[in-house]
Amino acid sequence: MTKRTKKLYIQQKKRYLKKVVGTLEKPRLAVFRSHKHIYAQLIDDTNGTTLAASSTLAKNLEFKASGTTEAAYLVGQDLAKKAMQKQIKHVVFDRAKKPYLGRVQKLAEGARADGLIF
Repeated sequence: MTKRTKKLYIQQKKRYLKKVVGTLEKPRLAVFRSHKHIYAQLIDDTNGTTLAASSTLAKNLEFKASGTTEAAYLVGQDLAKKAMQKQIKHVVFDRAKKPYLGRVQKLAEGARADGLIF
């Protein structure tokens, strides 16, 4: 990535994150997807802390392959359970400008299935 391209990417990211801000009452559900795994966190941006996190690397989740939509659905359910233990029901969904398709969509559906409200 050249310097100019990276600068433009950072400007776009800042512009996007201005609209998606998490608080303690309504944290930001940030999703990161790599080629093999998917990660999700509940972040309080005012204090800069992570309230709960889950990923396909977690030992308690059982699935056949980590890069599938089934695994993403289970990660969403696991994160929702952790959020419910901390009395968090409402979140702001941050998909990091990724399209709402495939694994990102299944993670959101899994979180909604276990009680999170976006």
